[in-house]
Amino acid sequence: MNAVPDGRTAPFAVIFDLDGVIVSTDAYHRQAWQRLADELGLPFTEAQAQATRGVDRLASLAIVLGGAAARFTAEEQAALAARKNATYQELIREISARDLLPGVTALLDELEAARVPRAIGSASRNADAVLRQMGIAARFDAIVTGHDFTRGKPAPDVFLTAARRLGMPPARCVVFEDAAAGIAAAHAGGMKAVGVGDPANVAAAERRIADLSEIRYAELAALMA
Repeated sequence: MNAVPDGRTAPFAVIFDLDGVIVSTDAYHRQAWQRLADELGLPFTEAQAQATRGVDRLASLAIVLGGAAARFTAEEQAALAARKNATYQELIREISARDLLPGVTALLDELEAARVPRAIGSASRNADAVLRQMGIAARFDAIVTGHDFTRGKPAPDVFLTAARRLGMPPARCVVFEDAAAGIAAAHAGGMKAVGVGDPANVAAAERRIADLSEIRYAELAALMA
């Protein structure tokens, strides 16, 4: 771990997406959508599963329903989304700190030591619950979830809300994201982005890493200089 000067206040803030960056809940989301699709007698392909990553629940439902969406009223679609969420909440009930992805704890330690403001910016309405279950909610200065904005990614609302709560201008924020929609949202908000995971999903990011173990505070400071 690179040393961080004691008491240094970094002139930038960091906003983390949750799923695929801090913890991998993609498998749980996919299982929940698969179960719903099976109950409705609809196919659910790998392409659909990938397209749901990083977008909000109703937008994901539209992807899952595809051409069948016209069969359901807005109220019925809301009920289907709620049914999926109930399944997801059941599946993640046992999630804990052992599910943190590589490098999360070390990077948070460095950012805290450097007094870098930190936020979660997630489309998930379950982000608070997941962070509490993992015991890391208190490590973030702001937590923005799907309850806190209207337009989902690739609109920048989630990250702009996080920047506002941190008291930082968007241009001084860097976003960690694992989905193309999230990278687009960061850029739409005037922020830089570090892409996490599959390079094909985050090709537009200023920096691409496999996981948070591959980046340190000093590299972020250089990126935001």
